[in-house]
Amino acid sequence: MKTALVDRVHRIFANLGPGLITGAADDDPSGISTYSVAGAMFGFQMLWTAVFSFPLMTAVQLMCGRLGMVTGLGLAGAIRTYYSRKILWFACLLLITANIVNIAADLGGMADVTELLTGVSSSLWTPVFTVLILALLIFTTYRTIVRIFKWLTLALLAYVVSAFLAQPDWLAVAKATLVPTFSWTPQYWATLVGILGTTISPYLFFWGAAQEVEVDISKGRVNLEDRRGATPEELRSLRNDVTSGMFFSNLVMFFIILTSSATLHANGNTNIATARQAAEALRPLAGDGAFLLFSFGLIGAGMLGVPVLAGSCAYAISEAAGWAGSLDAKPKHAIGFYVVIGLAMSIGLWLDFANFDAVKMLFWAAVLNGVLAPPLLVLVVLLTSREDVMGEHRNGFTLRSLGWLCAALMFIATLVMFASVLLPLA
Repeated sequence: MKTALVDRVHRIFANLGPGLITGAADDDPSGISTYSVAGAMFGFQMLWTAVFSFPLMTAVQLMCGRLGMVTGLGLAGAIRTYYSRKILWFACLLLITANIVNIAADLGGMADVTELLTGVSSSLWTPVFTVLILALLIFTTYRTIVRIFKWLTLALLAYVVSAFLAQPDWLAVAKATLVPTFSWTPQYWATLVGILGTTISPYLFFWGAAQEVEVDISKGRVNLEDRRGATPEELRSLRNDVTSGMFFSNLVMFFIILTSSATLHANGNTNIATARQAAEALRPLAGDGAFLLFSFGLIGAGMLGVPVLAGSCAYAISEAAGWAGSLDAKPKHAIGFYVVIGLAMSIGLWLDFANFDAVKMLFWAAVLNGVLAPPLLVLVVLLTSREDVMGEHRNGFTLRSLGWLCAALMFIATLVMFASVLLPLA
């Protein structure tokens, strides 16, 4: 009986791929810090966002995955084919800006928490993590990377366990999850934009589409014509994969907010700016177990999230410039692709050693993603709704409606955030 159950779980896990990795990469150190800030500052008040954002992010990532699967192109490649070069490079500029800040923030956050665990200075850990991630991306194959990323997703389950160790008031949790509450303060709206930005992130749009292309390439479909089109079975598999990945992502998000709410906020520790501060504050409140789980979960999340950030930069620029680019290609066959990865990581590392506080950037990187996402969302919805792009697989009413709703809500949340700063209530 036990063997059969293990085999079944193994088969399910084996069939999950880009969607699971994309969902798990969504909970990078920047996301973890944002959720920790939300829970510490507002308690259970923002738990509803985990439920609310799930159908929106699922619809967006499903559109991106379908675009890659049906056209055989990544998002930048599709924009290059169907829109002007100005729109293409504008989209890439938005992505690169958000991603490099995010890479710096994530590397800094990982190093900071590792210093907390080991006592060794974070300035030594930042280049160590940078070199380790570059080696993973440059010297391994796509299949190897996928296998490693799948196992790294399990690190995020640490946050589910740590939430139960915190022993929250489950009745209050249920009420806050089902009944949204709002407040007209700059802190609230910046946090909401940050949550939306770190769950519905621009880099995941490019990564999600590119991974479907990578899957085809790994199956020997090197030519564009061989990759075009999708069978009903492939589309069903994609839907299951993406839905599972987004559910996993939001489950982790929910429990991070819950953990920091039940421990930090409940004990008056509302001024948390980073995941390290959250981990430090957890130790006396929830014990060494919760502290260690929270810390190791963040490092695992960074080892998953940073490669996705750097990789999505490389996919976008390579497709925009018309270069060959794939994680399955050897560096000598995709020089531009790997140069972009190296530059993105190097600039992120430089920001950590310059006069930028990368650790404080963890939260603001999420807010930046929330501000920059709407224009890219518009392009995703437009592309995947066009018959000349997607053929019979263009967006139906539900996907199209959810896509436009997502873009509109993120844009409105950004406007309200700025309005709350300029027009504060007395």
